[in-house]
Amino acid sequence: MEAQIETVEELKKEIDKISKQLDIKKLEDGYQVLQAESRTPDFWQDQKEAQEIMKRLASMEARIKPWQEIRQKINEVSELISLNDESMTNELDQDLARIKDLVSEQKQLLKFNGPYDEYDALVSIYAGAGGTDAQDWTQMLLRMYVRWADKNNYSVDIIQESPGEEAGIKSVTIEIDGEFIYGMLKGEHGVHRLVRLSPFNSDNLRQTSFARVEVLPKINRPDTIVLDDKDLKTDVFRSGGHGGQSVNTTDSAVRVTHISTGIVVTIQNERSQLQNKETALTILRSRLAQLQIEQHELNVKSLKGSSHSADWGNQIRSYVLHPYKQVKDLRTGHESKDPEAVLDGDITDFINAYLEQNLSS
Repeated sequence: MEAQIETVEELKKEIDKISKQLDIKKLEDGYQVLQAESRTPDFWQDQKEAQEIMKRLASMEARIKPWQEIRQKINEVSELISLNDESMTNELDQDLARIKDLVSEQKQLLKFNGPYDEYDALVSIYAGAGGTDAQDWTQMLLRMYVRWADKNNYSVDIIQESPGEEAGIKSVTIEIDGEFIYGMLKGEHGVHRLVRLSPFNSDNLRQTSFARVEVLPKINRPDTIVLDDKDLKTDVFRSGGHGGQSVNTTDSAVRVTHISTGIVVTIQNERSQLQNKETALTILRSRLAQLQIEQHELNVKSLKGSSHSADWGNQIRSYVLHPYKQVKDLRTGHESKDPEAVLDGDITDFINAYLEQNLSS
């Protein structure tokens, strides 16, 4: 029994340390506040806000439950040990193994230590240098992230898409919903470089293409990033298209300019001007949140717009299909000899390598 007693004491110390680092007490307090709010008589009068709160409650509950099980198991093991019954040794060992597994799972959450890591993500991909090849590369990257989301049972919605003239896409924005999505994908933010034999070149020559990936925390609550109406310029215009029924004949497209930073967001996917404006403001808040992270500024008015061009010298990862096969992250050094699998959505190892490096730095 002495070994089990020692193990329990070590686990208690580790549990206490990790729960403080993850601020579980604050999470539980916040859960109680939202739960009380959800029980008020007029809670469902604003259905959109109510649905958002219920979603947050479900997410918080999923994070709290493992800690409830950990505490319960620790109490049960402590009670069994106090009985000093040698016949319970196997049962104690099994319970301790379960507790260790739960603690190990919670320890992984320490990787997500950013202010918005638990949020859903908006992922935008823009074709850079490389012409039609770059636009095709943008579409390949879109497929890679959608396949990754599908494999992990995360939901994906296309917010905005601008098709290329010959092939591929000029730009696209998608929303990926799930637990700690922004925390997982924030390391994908940057320029991605592709080297291959061009399918758009009659001589089948080797071509280098670039695309810029922008990963933002989805900030759809106005109180998270407060926007001053005086700092916003809103323009409405008629949505464009390729002709036919898809062309919108009303002025429903919306362009919102944030004057201080120069950030411009244009949305025309929805037929409703109100919906397009709401989506544009969500993306604007998300970009301002990303700038806050990058520039360590709390005041939105202090932020300055910034971006990196999608071309030579700025890439974070290279995908080489010819003359050899390799995908290599230039920040972590992590690489794969199977680019086809990576482009089919197997990017979890690259994500984890970035998170591990970020945790240890």
